[in-house]
Amino acid sequence: MTRRRFDTRAIHEGQEPDPAYGAVVTPIYQTSTFAQSAPAEHKGYEYARTSNPTRTALENCVASLEEGTYGLAFASGMAAITTVAYLLNPNDHVLLPDDVYGGTYRLFVRVLQRYGIESSFVDMADLTRVEAALTPRTRMVLVETPTNPYLKILDIARIAELAHGRDALVVVDNTFASPYFQRPLGLGADIVVHSTTKYLGGHSDVVGGAVVTSSKEISETLKFHQNSAGAVPGPFDCWLVLRGIRTLAVRMERHERNARAVAEFLSGHPRVVRVYYPGLSDHPGHDVAHRQMTGFGGMVSFTVHGGAAAARTVASAVRVITLAESLGAVESLLDHPASMTHASLAGSPLQVDPGLLRLSVGLEHPEDLVDDLKQALAAS
Repeated sequence: MTRRRFDTRAIHEGQEPDPAYGAVVTPIYQTSTFAQSAPAEHKGYEYARTSNPTRTALENCVASLEEGTYGLAFASGMAAITTVAYLLNPNDHVLLPDDVYGGTYRLFVRVLQRYGIESSFVDMADLTRVEAALTPRTRMVLVETPTNPYLKILDIARIAELAHGRDALVVVDNTFASPYFQRPLGLGADIVVHSTTKYLGGHSDVVGGAVVTSSKEISETLKFHQNSAGAVPGPFDCWLVLRGIRTLAVRMERHERNARAVAEFLSGHPRVVRVYYPGLSDHPGHDVAHRQMTGFGGMVSFTVHGGAAAARTVASAVRVITLAESLGAVESLLDHPASMTHASLAGSPLQVDPGLLRLSVGLEHPEDLVDDLKQALAAS
């Protein structure tokens, strides 16, 4: 049988009709424990922290979409990244992008450093800098691409080649692209992580995370830590993400179409200094994005004349677009990274330009989004 295509797998993978009553939609198994016929004899499930049928359906579906073998679901994207970090030991070194989500920076610098895990940050768009930053103690290279919030495009295949030459694992946060537009395992990554809160869930109504790998050894270790630490999603959260995934393909197409329209409008606006969108031909990573992605995504960042004060004015003036943290939802969300999602970087070498705004372009009519940005920029 021909391998099912992405759109079909998003709707069906791990979600066969329920064997008990034939329910077409995966049931919410809202239970904390499962009856056993005799001690240690059960039907595959014993305690819901360890596993749950609704969670299993989500894990299998996400693994399939990433073209991996093993999937694990978590209570948040940060829980997923933290569990991946459990693969490290004291004195290990981790290399990260110099443009990275504030929560990831906070985890590695303010939490894991206390346990002897060293981290450093480098412009991974420059492969010579990546190679120079690798050390004999580097055990993990964590990649975001597109990065958050400047939307740099990092060459996964080349970074994986450099990292594997030093016996380091390559972890790719694929949240911004989603598996619809990018599948890092096929480019050489060992592990993919997601905040399923974002495009996979897609409706601003759930918080979750996921990890996918094709390595049985890595999967078993992560599964052990997943169960031991217990940062797992509840069955209803898993069901919500599964529901979102069913429309992922059509949503991502519309996100990208709208984002391109918004990026092109912003590129010609006199109040805008610079637009960051990999779908624009003048983006420094456009060619790499074209090579390793099947689309350019729905995220657009831009800086405005007037710095922090002007950016705050624009952020407060939007009416159709919502000023809020997060991304990847059906509604457009505007973020001022310096004071919101990336506030933890303040005072560090990685601090964000206070004139930068990050826009998650939603599914509204693109002309309404452009009109809203026009009036907001006029207010600045």
